Amino acid sequence: MSFTEVARTVRDTGLLRRSYHFYGWFGGALVLAFAGVVTGFVLLGDSWFQLLIAAALGVVFTQVAFLGHEASHRTVFTSGPANDRLGRVLSALVVGISHQWWMTKHSRHHGNPNKRGSDPDIEPDTITFVEEDAAKTRGVIRWVNQRQGWLFFPLLTLEGLNLHYRSVASLVTQGTRKQRWTELPMIALHFGLYLVPVFLFLPLGLAFAFIGVQMAVFGVYMGASFAPNHKGMMIVPADMKMDFFSKQVLTSRNIRGGWAMSILMGGLNYQIEHHLFPNMARPHLAKAREIVREYCEAQDVPYTETSLIESYGIVIEYLNRVGLAARDPFDCPERMAMGR
Repeated sequence: MSFTEVARTVRDTGLLRRSYHFYGWFGGALVLAFAGVVTGFVLLGDSWFQLLIAAALGVVFTQVAFLGHEASHRTVFTSGPANDRLGRVLSALVVGISHQWWMTKHSRHHGNPNKRGSDPDIEPDTITFVEEDAAKTRGVIRWVNQRQGWLFFPLLTLEGLNLHYRSVASLVTQGTRKQRWTELPMIALHFGLYLVPVFLFLPLGLAFAFIGVQMAVFGVYMGASFAPNHKGMMIVPADMKMDFFSKQVLTSRNIRGGWAMSILMGGLNYQIEHHLFPNMARPHLAKAREIVREYCEAQDVPYTETSLIESYGIVIEYLNRVGLAARDPFDCPERMAMGR
C-alpha cells in the first residue's frame, strides 16, 4: 500500500511545520511546575506531606521525558543538532536517563514496531509479550509470567529504577567515549542535584520514602502512557514483509480523549499518526488523525482507537493470555489452544 498519498496531503496541509508557540508555552509550564515542586519541598520541611511533593515530582519528570521524546524525534526545532542538544539535556540532566540509549532503542522500535527479533520493546524481560518467549521462562520469572497481566501495573512501580539502571548500563558498556563523557556527567549531576537536598533536609526514613514514591509514580506514569500504544496489537513474525503504512497502522493503537489526553500522554495518544510522521509536532497530530483515518477507511485498513480504560483492559487480557504459555503443558491445554 502506498504511503505517498497520505504524506502529500499532510505536507500540503502544513502539518509538518514546527509549533514554536506550543513548545514555548509547554516548556514554560514545566519550568513553573519545577519551581512549584521546589517551593513546596522547602516550605513543608520535615513532614510526611513531602510524599505529595514526591508524587508531583514524578509527574513533572514524566512530562519532561515526554518533551525529551519529542525532541529526540526532532519535532521541536527545525535544526537536527538543536533538537539533539535539547533532548540530551532533558533526558540526561533533567530526568537522569541516557539520551543515546533512548535514541538507539526507540529508533529500532519505530523502524519495526511489534516485529519479532527487531523491536526491543517486545524482547523478553520480567514481562514477556510473545507466547514462545513465555514458554521458555523458568523460576521466579515463570511464576510472574503466569500472572503477568494482573502484576503488570504493580510491577511498573519499579520501572523508574529499571529505566535509570538500563540506560546507564547501556551507556557504560555500549556507548562511545564521546557519549559517555557527555552524558554520564549530566546523569551524575542530575542525581547530585536531586539526592543531596533530599538527604540533607529530610530525615533518613522520609528521604528514602520520598525517593520511593517519586520513582514509583515516574515508573507507573511512563509505563501507563507507553503500554496502551502497541501491547495487544498485531505481532509481526520475523520473516514477514510489510509496507510502511500497514506496518505502522496495524501495530498501533490510538487513545480517545482529545487535547486533554494529549497533554496527559505527551501526544502518545495519537500513536498511529506519531509512527507515520514521527517528526510531527504534537499540536498537529489531531488534524493528521482525520486525514489518516479517512484514508484507512477508503483503503479498508483497520484503524484502532479506544478509550484509555479500554486499552488497559486489552493490555491486561493480552498479557494474561501470553502468560498461559508459561504454564506446564498439561495445565489447561485447551486454554493454551484458545490463546493462540
